[in-house]
Amino acid sequence: MIPENGGSRPTLVLLPGLLCNERLWRPQIRGLSDIAEIVVADLSQGTSMADMAARALSAAPGRFALAGLSMGGYVAFEIMRRAPERVARLALLDTSARADSAETAVRRRDLMDLARRGRFTAVSERLLRTFVHEDRLGDEALVARITAMTGEAGRDVFLRQQQAIRARPDSRSVLPLIRCPTLVLCGRQDQLTPLGMSEEIAARIPGARLSVIEECGHLSTMERPGEVTAEMRAWLCGD
Repeated sequence: MIPENGGSRPTLVLLPGLLCNERLWRPQIRGLSDIAEIVVADLSQGTSMADMAARALSAAPGRFALAGLSMGGYVAFEIMRRAPERVARLALLDTSARADSAETAVRRRDLMDLARRGRFTAVSERLLRTFVHEDRLGDEALVARITAMTGEAGRDVFLRQQQAIRARPDSRSVLPLIRCPTLVLCGRQDQLTPLGMSEEIAARIPGARLSVIEECGHLSTMERPGEVTAEMRAWLCGD
C-alpha cells in the first residue's frame, strides 16, 4: 500500500464496536505498527452515525486505510457515504450493512431500558455471552479483558451508541459504489452479525475478499488475534 499521509507509512484508522475502545484492537496495533501509523477513533461521544463519522474523519489524514468492527463497520459505511475518496483501503469486520430487524430493535430497546434502570452490569453480562464463541466463555483472561473494556465505556456511552445504532440507515446501497480494496472478515460463529451478513457485504462490493475465522465469535480481533492480524496485514500490504 502506498503511504497516503505524507510519511513513510500509511495511516490505518481503526473504528471500535459497541462499548469497545483501543483494547479491541491491541493485538492488531502490536502486529501492524511496523507497517502503518495507527489511529483508534474515539466513538464514545457521538449520538448518530453522522456525528461519529465526522469525528473520525476530523482525526484522520487526507487519505488512510479504514477498518471497523461491528458498530465500527456502521461508521465506516457512513464515512464511505461522506468521503469515499479519502479511503484507500477498507476492512469490515463482523458487521452488517442492514438496518436493525424488528426483532433486533426490540432486543436493543430492552437492553437500553435495563441500563437506564441502573443495571448496566447485567447488560454487560448479557452482551458478553454474544460477544465470543461459547467455548471461550471459560477463558478467564479473555473475559477479563472484555469486561474491563465494557466497564471503561459504561452506561452513558452504551446509551449514546445504541441511540446511534438504532437510527442508522440501511447501507446496502453503498456497497456497489465502493471501489477501494476491501476485506470482509467474520467469525464463523458470530451470533450478533452472523456470517450471512458478511457474505452479503462481500458479494455486493466489487472485488471484495471474504475471510472466515473458524471457531470464532463476534469480537474476532480479541478472540483470534493472530488470524485476524495476519488477514489485515495481507490486506494492508496488497496491491
